[in-house]
Amino acid sequence: MSTHPLKPAKKRFSVPHTYAILFIIIILAALASYVLPAGEFDRVKDAASGKTIVVNGSYHPVESDPVSFFDMFKAIPEGMQKGAQIIFYIFIVSGVFGIIRQTGAIEAGINKGVRHLEGREKLLIPASMFLFSIGGFTMGMAEESIIFVPIGIALARAMGFDAVTGTAMITMGAAAGFMGGMINPFTVGVAQSLAQLPLFSGLIFRAVVYVFVLAFAIWYVMRYAYRVKADPTKSVLYGVENHASQEQATVDIPDLNTRHKLVFLVMVCGLAFNVYGVFKYEWFLTELTASFLIMGLVAGLVGGLSVNTLFDSFVAGARAVTFGALIVGFARAITVVLEDGKIIDTMINSLTSSIGHLPDAVNVIAMFVIQAFLNLFISSGSGQAATTMPIMVPIADLLGIQRQIAVLAFQYGDAVTNSIIPTSSALMGYLAVAGIPYEKWVKFIWKLLAGWAVIASIALIVAVTIGVS
Repeated sequence: MSTHPLKPAKKRFSVPHTYAILFIIIILAALASYVLPAGEFDRVKDAASGKTIVVNGSYHPVESDPVSFFDMFKAIPEGMQKGAQIIFYIFIVSGVFGIIRQTGAIEAGINKGVRHLEGREKLLIPASMFLFSIGGFTMGMAEESIIFVPIGIALARAMGFDAVTGTAMITMGAAAGFMGGMINPFTVGVAQSLAQLPLFSGLIFRAVVYVFVLAFAIWYVMRYAYRVKADPTKSVLYGVENHASQEQATVDIPDLNTRHKLVFLVMVCGLAFNVYGVFKYEWFLTELTASFLIMGLVAGLVGGLSVNTLFDSFVAGARAVTFGALIVGFARAITVVLEDGKIIDTMINSLTSSIGHLPDAVNVIAMFVIQAFLNLFISSGSGQAATTMPIMVPIADLLGIQRQIAVLAFQYGDAVTNSIIPTSSALMGYLAVAGIPYEKWVKFIWKLLAGWAVIASIALIVAVTIGVS
């Protein structure tokens, strides 16, 4: 009998909680205020655009003002105050979508559309992906697509495809729309507000890029699907797919009725009114939030919700984004510490000095790569925007790069990795429902995401060349 003690099992590395990461950055920022030299740029308000811009070449040293231990903690509520408009915008808009979801219109409408494609093999994948992409670029659909995965799998199997195809034609359609982000209030809207840009500006350029992103995704998924149909051994799930477990993953989705159609009419009119207000009257977050709120209340009433149910669903929708909304406040706390310590401009000056000699195309690709990397740790799009845009925007100003391009770099960097990072709750959710092992999904998806990265990089270079604003 062996007398050697059993070796304890090695603990697997797990990514720290997003809030823990942000709090660590706050601490490091406070410590840096004792080490880095204090300095500031002069800033002026541009009369034509109303933007506060950094004056190039105006950096100068100032008296050091390190952040104390107590002030470091004060920065968090101060960050919440500075980010209040964005935070409550996220809460209220999410509450509105909570009302709309409670009516069952979204689920019934999408279910009707997808079921209508049953037996239409050639249309199933492109039409499904286009349908879900609409949800991606209008309301940032991610977790909402999970309940449709079993339907997608059932339809895919009926046509000789596999579970990966069924999952991809639902989730990657939404992901393509999310990457396009033309009127996504939670990523593009938040980033543009922080960059002091008109909301949803650059919509046409984003729409063109979205077409390429969606078209590539459709081609990729269809190519895989028909290879699997011709030879089932080509499936990444060959030998491991468990039909029984996935057949249990069913959901009860209501049939599309007249009330649901009225809710869709309210949504279309509401979104169109928002876009009109943004471009005609230069609406910003306050007006947009009010318009969304009207849309939600009307949609809830025509959808047959009682007053109590309407507001219960509003609260439930807002509650669901508490994680992402409050991240904005924590992220803004980082900026508060850097500004109070008078070192944010020192960091910006150092970064621009080191890369200022490089071509703009190289700099904007570097921004894209940084955003994609940060998405592993800050998976909330609005939280990542609040963390990075206060630094990326002045860097773009000093390098002579349009702020819109800095927003594009954030948008594409955030979106392109959402479908592969293990910290994404949406990804882990739909893989669990589909019964697809994470490593098998990575084997399937990495080439699609590499293609998206190439498309995003080309789009950013084109944006720099033509000066998208």
